[in-house]
Amino acid sequence: MSVFEGAGDVRPGYELPVEVLASWLEDNAQGFKGPIKLSQFKGGQSNPTYRMDTPSGAYVLRRKPSGAILKGAHAVEREFRVISGLAKAGFPVARAVALCEHEAVIGSVFYVMELVEGRIFWNPTLPDLTPEQRAAHFDALNATIAKLHSIDPDTIGLGDYGRPGNFFARQIERWSKQYLADELAGRDPNMDRLIEWLPANMPADDGASSIIHGDYRADNLIFAADGPTVRAVLDWELSTLGHPMGDFTYHMMMYRLPPHMIGGFAGADLEALGIPTEVDYLKAYCDRTGRAVPTEEELRFYFAFNMFRFAAIFHGIKGRLLRGSAASEHAQTMADNFPDLAALAWAQTGVAA
Repeated sequence: MSVFEGAGDVRPGYELPVEVLASWLEDNAQGFKGPIKLSQFKGGQSNPTYRMDTPSGAYVLRRKPSGAILKGAHAVEREFRVISGLAKAGFPVARAVALCEHEAVIGSVFYVMELVEGRIFWNPTLPDLTPEQRAAHFDALNATIAKLHSIDPDTIGLGDYGRPGNFFARQIERWSKQYLADELAGRDPNMDRLIEWLPANMPADDGASSIIHGDYRADNLIFAADGPTVRAVLDWELSTLGHPMGDFTYHMMMYRLPPHMIGGFAGADLEALGIPTEVDYLKAYCDRTGRAVPTEEELRFYFAFNMFRFAAIFHGIKGRLLRGSAASEHAQTMADNFPDLAALAWAQTGVAA
């Protein structure tokens, strides 16, 4: 069992006023009926996430963390908006129930969605499956992100969900600023080098834009308990309009991240496991979306960019940990992994350190 799996007692400092919350939901969420039995999910590194069992059903609540937060971070309002829109396109997401933008209710902005039952694979090699079953689940992972990137944002009211064009330039600027602004978490020489290398090595902007998830991994999906059907994609905090290949190669980092980092299985015996090779997995996505397979030079940039971005997220977790506002009891592990991830990001460039 993963240390991130399941829900347990609410951790000290994360308590909620359940009677006030129940009253607000009864007034603002159709069909909701209290009282609430509250527990807290062990996962969720950014926004504290809770399970609510009630007479009207089981729900999930995600809230902004307490304390000082960086501008633009923890935008649970955007999560609520994107899952509401994607549901219109038949994309697998949890049903959005209610959004509260009044901090007075529980002390921060929050939203509630339905609890989707099913299976979450916290280990990216999907243990306990046969090679044939594992291959089918990986194909479903691939098909689901391809479906996401094929949805026209305008048709579901998300045409203004992000700014068009210059996706990589804007993302590099955003994560560089967040990294540099968090002085408490410190500096890293590989991150500093990447801040210079990435803008100088961006592929030409081909104008591609789609709804992107921003953190698409197996552990952010709920599969059916008995097969490879994806029942819901979770954790939309980093979603926006952006370059689909940037989003897909973030997902493909699983092939290059070591097993001790979230979502990685570098070095695994893929053939024995029934996991497609990196080349075959990339080709399957390109076949589904009609995109050209990236060149080796483009792939170097995509992987360096995504690992830089991932490292910046770990850096932010380190800063929140030092400030006492980290949402997960396992934040220390990610903070400790930050320098190794930054070094791995630089290694993707092919330039000697």
